[in-house]
Amino acid sequence: MTYEDLGYHTRLEQYRNEQGLETFEVGRVILEHKERYVVKNPAGEFDAELIGNLRFTAESRSDFPAVGDWLAFSEYDQGKALIHAIYPRTSILERKAVGKSGQSQLIAVNIDFALLVQAVDRDFNLNRIERYLTICHDSRIEPLIVLSKTDLIDESELQSIMGQLEGRVGHSPIIAVSNQTIGYTQLGNVIEKGKTYCLLGSSGVGKSTLINHLSGNQQMKTGELSASVHKGRHITSHRELVILNSGGILIDNPGMREVGMADLTDGLERTFQSIFSFAQNCRYTDCTHVNESGCAVLEALEKEEIDQDSYANFRKMEKEKAHFESDALERKRKDKDFGKMVKHVKKQRKSNKY
Repeated sequence: MTYEDLGYHTRLEQYRNEQGLETFEVGRVILEHKERYVVKNPAGEFDAELIGNLRFTAESRSDFPAVGDWLAFSEYDQGKALIHAIYPRTSILERKAVGKSGQSQLIAVNIDFALLVQAVDRDFNLNRIERYLTICHDSRIEPLIVLSKTDLIDESELQSIMGQLEGRVGHSPIIAVSNQTIGYTQLGNVIEKGKTYCLLGSSGVGKSTLINHLSGNQQMKTGELSASVHKGRHITSHRELVILNSGGILIDNPGMREVGMADLTDGLERTFQSIFSFAQNCRYTDCTHVNESGCAVLEALEKEEIDQDSYANFRKMEKEKAHFESDALERKRKDKDFGKMVKHVKKQRKSNKY
């Protein structure tokens, strides 16, 4: 294995030289668990943790390493290492943090392509696919839709689903696969050596099975199929980076049923291209596309030139984005006020000493 097999490139080497990091080892985070990290390079795998300075100067979760990160580290014992620096990220995949107002959650970093895995049986959801597409587009990550478990439906049902997808998100590639190995050759052919792919999908859609097919061996455990709902039991409980025999790099993620919107303006524009295209002809530049006269989007909606369900999903995500931005501003204000209070207390204590 070489550094290039892990996705290392010339820009990272240039940064290493510019920052004077030549004395440290270079590695990539392949596993993260409670601020402990497994870092991999051609020499092997290392159980690593942050040096104190990095830990105490971190202002948010995004300042900590994530699966996919490149690091500068030093080995202090057999297989044990300290992380000294995090290399710049080329992309950050994130969503609104569940249950945390105004905060984002890192999904993975340094991703080139995302495989959006959606089972075609009872869990199929076009709205969810549009959400995944939006967070990918906002991060400048190329999405590929993978329809799994196609052996559980007949050909006419599959064609109907394909038609729905093409009508809503026809600008994204779509590949159908089944547990009987159908479609995996086509999917394997699009995997590029040295490129990093991220798996996104709900629990039980077959992500672990997909990894096993692409890697050619039993990399991931798979759960038995439930007879009542045709869903595999959720197995993955952490993010993990896997090197495929074909040369690609794959990051598996725990299933995500909730995909909350953060500040994803660019992502919405790319996912809902038709809506934004019509919006350019609205009478008012600040049109909300809800009830304004002269709204080109509402006119197109009435003429059925825009899909009704897609428009409803767009409006819902727009509201979530606005709510997130409001929460983020309020959180920032509170943090600023708290910082002022701490500074004032310190000043008072200092003056009382004299």
